[in-house]
Amino acid sequence: MEFTRPRGTRDFLFEEMRERKQAESTLRKVFESYGYQEIKTPLFEELKLFTTKSGEEIVNQLYNFKDKSNRELTLRPEITAPVARLYLNELEKTAVKPIKLYYYGSCFRYERPQKGRFRQFWQFGCELIGAKTPQGEAEAIALCSDAIQSLGITTADVNINHLGIIRGLFKHFDISTETQREIMVVIDKGDKDLLIESLSGDEPVIDNDELNQILLKLIDLVGDKSIIGEVEDLIAPYEEPKEALEELKELINLLEAFQVSNYTLNLGVARGLDYYTGIVFEIYVPELGAQKQICGGGSYSLVKLFGGQEVESTGFALGFDRLMNAVEELTDKEELPSHLDVYVAPISKDVRAKAFEITQLLRKNGLKTDVDLNGKKFKKLMNYADKIKVPKIIIVGEKDLAEDKVTVKDMTSGNQELVELDNLINYL
Repeated sequence: MEFTRPRGTRDFLFEEMRERKQAESTLRKVFESYGYQEIKTPLFEELKLFTTKSGEEIVNQLYNFKDKSNRELTLRPEITAPVARLYLNELEKTAVKPIKLYYYGSCFRYERPQKGRFRQFWQFGCELIGAKTPQGEAEAIALCSDAIQSLGITTADVNINHLGIIRGLFKHFDISTETQREIMVVIDKGDKDLLIESLSGDEPVIDNDELNQILLKLIDLVGDKSIIGEVEDLIAPYEEPKEALEELKELINLLEAFQVSNYTLNLGVARGLDYYTGIVFEIYVPELGAQKQICGGGSYSLVKLFGGQEVESTGFALGFDRLMNAVEELTDKEELPSHLDVYVAPISKDVRAKAFEITQLLRKNGLKTDVDLNGKKFKKLMNYADKIKVPKIIIVGEKDLAEDKVTVKDMTSGNQELVELDNLINYL
């Protein structure tokens, strides 16, 4: 009988896990430098949490099941909804705002596996709850940009839009919620031909040529802040989207204060979900090709959707697996140091017990230490220490122990020295 890992999942071996842990540690430091604190939510939640957020159609993409009490549950496909649920359960009535929290964990989606897309994947993200806009959004974008750059990724491009501009036009032309949702999904796909067909084909989704022509021109606007004038010209006859444009202009000024310059205004960023209400952004690393999007986020109104009081919220999630792909693609691979500080090598059976005592002493003093457990011969001990690239090896022999000493060998220089046991910790 042969056992293999489930389709769409991966095993991570030692070196890859160390690289991932190193990246995770780097990201934690950046998030915490912005005043964020870590939270954890369950790997599974009630199914209705996600169908309320994304609609019943999401069930086809979930690992959902009934438990032994016939409750409808699912493995989480993302972490924003669980965080909103946590806020409602634990923080809404007691926490001082703004609340800054971050998370790191695995998510699950039943989708066709392909390059850069797995059925189990990891997200590193945050939520800023109760901060005023657009300064809260500007800081969130700055955090995201800094986090990515901290991993050595220097080509990331933050694409920013304000959904209030399009939604303001929809309001002016009295477009139904269902039609808005349909066209936003098309915009979110980023397929220009499909959008043209949807707006100006034989059976347009919106039966208003004036609006359709404005949308086609608007969504095509991509560039630096100089495109703001073109946006102003397009929406000049309509009052409803103007407030959103002013917020976008204010955000641009704030990004300069937060020292963010790697951004592009992209009126085609839509995020496709109803609960996004204002500023939205996506971050692309062009070198990753079809899998270039490594982050998505924006301002949303999810807490109200779940029955809570309206509260301004901004968040984003970094696709951790794609981040690691970008690190591999764009940075020089550094040779990781040994996973050990020292290796203890007893050279005879008679000194083995003392070698174990020395090992425990080193461990209790914070040194990452391993010891030979297999009774290897001296030559094999040295070959093993060399193979695992341990910086120092402690050779425990009867003659040295008789003088309460051990031999410490530096595996890089080859130098070795007799060290008294009482001074071993200080020496190392």
